[in-house]
Amino acid sequence: MSLLFTYLSVAATFVALDMIWLKAMVERLYRPVLGDMLRSEPDLAAAAVFYLAYPVGLIWFAVLPAQQDGGALRAFTSGVMLGCFTYATYDLTNQATLRNWSTGLTLADVCWGSFLAGVSAWTGFLVAQRMAH
Repeated sequence: MSLLFTYLSVAATFVALDMIWLKAMVERLYRPVLGDMLRSEPDLAAAAVFYLAYPVGLIWFAVLPAQQDGGALRAFTSGVMLGCFTYATYDLTNQATLRNWSTGLTLADVCWGSFLAGVSAWTGFLVAQRMAH
């Protein structure tokens, strides 16, 4: 049961914060760079798969190891690292292959993904700790 609540806390944090980011930044950051490459409406099925799967990675690579031999800071830093590597993979591949992709977009998105993953893992760790006690 605690794993379910941990998952829900990581997923809820991740989705809620990312929705705030996207609402604020699509028109300011993404659309000016990507133009008509950006969909007018997102592919909800693809988004759902991402938002269901990514929290599993955060739990596996950040929350559970922090429970074993770390603490909240370890959960946060491991989440930041996972976010950095995964978002950098996506953004740098796009920058290498897409004409309109910019270094500024890569930097902003990688920084955002790193922070988002860190905060989500930290939240999941705190919930897991509460459930354990």
